[in-house]
Amino acid sequence: MLFRQVFDSSLAQYAYLIGCQATGEAIVIDPERDIERYVAIAAAENLRIVAVAETHIHADFLSGAREFANRYSARVYVSDEGDADWKYLWPNEDCADGVFLKNNDTFMIGKIELRAVHTPGHTPEHMSYLVTDRGGGADQVMGIASGDFVFVGDLGRPDLLETAAGVKNVKEPSARRLYESVQLLDDYADHIQIWPGHGAGSACGKALGAVPTSTVGYEKLFSPALEAARGGEDAFVDYILDAQPEPPLYFADMKRLNKVGPPILRSIPRPDRVDAARLRELSTDGDHMVLDCRKDRYAFATGHVAGSLHTPLDNTMPTVAGSLVPLGQRIVLIVDPDDVEEATVRLIRIGHDHVVAFASTDELRHLDLASTAVVSLTDVQRLQQGGATILDVRRGAEFRTGHFEGAVNIPHTHLHARRDEIPEGRVVVHCLTGERADPAASFLARMGRQVFYVDDDLAAHPGIMN
Repeated sequence: MLFRQVFDSSLAQYAYLIGCQATGEAIVIDPERDIERYVAIAAAENLRIVAVAETHIHADFLSGAREFANRYSARVYVSDEGDADWKYLWPNEDCADGVFLKNNDTFMIGKIELRAVHTPGHTPEHMSYLVTDRGGGADQVMGIASGDFVFVGDLGRPDLLETAAGVKNVKEPSARRLYESVQLLDDYADHIQIWPGHGAGSACGKALGAVPTSTVGYEKLFSPALEAARGGEDAFVDYILDAQPEPPLYFADMKRLNKVGPPILRSIPRPDRVDAARLRELSTDGDHMVLDCRKDRYAFATGHVAGSLHTPLDNTMPTVAGSLVPLGQRIVLIVDPDDVEEATVRLIRIGHDHVVAFASTDELRHLDLASTAVVSLTDVQRLQQGGATILDVRRGAEFRTGHFEGAVNIPHTHLHARRDEIPEGRVVVHCLTGERADPAASFLARMGRQVFYVDDDLAAHPGIMN
């Protein structure tokens, strides 16, 4: 058996390629849309991807399952569990060869057996896959592709249908279903490996570990979430729902599209290169949105195309672009030519398919640039006394530990939806280190607001907030 864990650092997402070397067949579990990388890995190992499986209807990225089905005629395995509102609608409606799985259904990829286990809680339909290498002579399970059920040191959060997708009054019942799913682990041998769907940095849990894999036995010994479950159902529900970070609101779009079927890409978009003059035209025509991918926050604040949004080409890019750029928006990038494909791929993974043009960062020197006032935390109260609103874009749990008196708290991932809650006039935007305040400030400046961006670290100013 061949096993590969494929990591996307920007979404902290793991996909899995599992192949039978005896027959040359392989399956990918939870692929993203840019499927060429999985195909390349398989080809290098003399394998052909014949199937794809989904653990659940994903919220943080668009699935590549439909892409595989349409472009490579791969058989698709998806859950047929859960309630009627969360069923996959696209398999078998186009050229996909879909198999809808019930709890304990099994299927083979060559001589490798996969058993679907219904593990609801994170989502109603969630499946995990127990993998046994029959071709290697094994008669016991090697590992479980646990998706967003079990992470390293954590469990998948059960509140997203309510907090991200807008389904009311479901997070507590979902937490109780998750508690029931956790009990399944008692029947699993300690040696079974856990292959999670995400690692540290994902918004699909609250305390994910940075180690890429674990075992059932290790998680039983050391996972705080499993320890909470040993305290009983009510204690577990209180623990798992407490202090979950506000999810990016683009998650609702991802859930919808993964349910009905993501658009087929067929290839990664190749945006046209434009010069400074054309960049100026596109930035002011009302049909395009300029995303500046430079990583230097201070450089952006002190000189940028008016109306552009700062989306640094780092691991924050999907969250920022997903939260602050409307789906369907025509996008122009400001990015180094060598980084165009990387920036484009990060955007298509969250459904931003209309990346139509890019300009090199060198073109900025030919333009008259706008700027945003950069201030420190010691300036905040003075600006507030002068009539400015303090906008704290940290998470609600962070805000509750201490904040400037009179500050408005809107997490940067919710700013697009709640922008009308910000009082008129000047706005001082801060977070913990300046990282989240940076795109938030650029978003407000794009709206025409007079903005002061706090590029400072709260840790360097103890006692400055109440």
